[in-house]
Amino acid sequence: MRIGVAATPEVALPTLDWLISSEHEVIRIISQPDRAAGRGRILRRSPVSNWAVGHNVSLINPETPQELIGSIEDLDCVLTIGYGVLLPEALLKLPRHGFINLHFSLLPAYRGAAPVQRAIENGEKFTGVTVFELDKGMDTGPIYCSSQIDIDPKWRAQELFHELAVMAPAVVEYALNAISRGEVPIPQHGHSSRAPKISKEEAKIDWMQERDIILRKIRGFYPAPISWSTWKGESFRVTSAAAHSSVLPPGQLSVIDETVVVGCANGGSIALLSVIASGKKEMSAIDWAHGAQLEIGSHLG
Repeated sequence: MRIGVAATPEVALPTLDWLISSEHEVIRIISQPDRAAGRGRILRRSPVSNWAVGHNVSLINPETPQELIGSIEDLDCVLTIGYGVLLPEALLKLPRHGFINLHFSLLPAYRGAAPVQRAIENGEKFTGVTVFELDKGMDTGPIYCSSQIDIDPKWRAQELFHELAVMAPAVVEYALNAISRGEVPIPQHGHSSRAPKISKEEAKIDWMQERDIILRKIRGFYPAPISWSTWKGESFRVTSAAAHSSVLPPGQLSVIDETVVVGCANGGSIALLSVIASGKKEMSAIDWAHGAQLEIGSHLG
């Protein structure tokens, strides 16, 4: 089939690598326009745009969905992967077989922008990937196929995204073959749930919460937006942490056997493993603590 792919993030790359070597033709890549990034606000391509340029595949970066008109009618199907743009229903009918979406949950669970992050935050034991036909709703279309994976309790969202991205090509292959055979996708059924985008304020750590809740948020919110607190009035981000057996008041810091420990609610505590202090690069928490010269009774938040 003649395939278009509308995608933006790095998590789409394993599927693109499979598609380019498959029997399908990757005719066109659609990705978000270049965005200013970094302190210098330099324009940068999305990971998918870079992939398209590197593989000499036709690339378009529309500012609005309407700019897709005239660019997708010659395609058999368009696959979307984290494209980040809500497409009008009229556009979905332009390719011969419409649009399909690769979603990183077992639909109808975790419809929305942050399914991987919310699954970890909520302590789910398993999740998966789903390929479904796009319709006018938010991740509500009928399903071609899905695949499940157990969530390692040590994984952060970054590690889980990687595992799901590796699983994705097989599910996409099945869906494209099903479309070629004329199979009809199955309507979603079961309990539905939402996975809204995570705000920066939501990612702020509340040390009055219990240890396991805080740990799940730290794992779920990495690499974006990253759980954070404050240290001496400035932002202090926590990129990895683990449970600890010490008992400290909520938010209080201590260095115990070369481990940075902070208290949580109900006598719980966590070990900070890696952090990003204001104006600094990511480093081990103990290296930060040595430089910060912690005093007795020091607190985060």
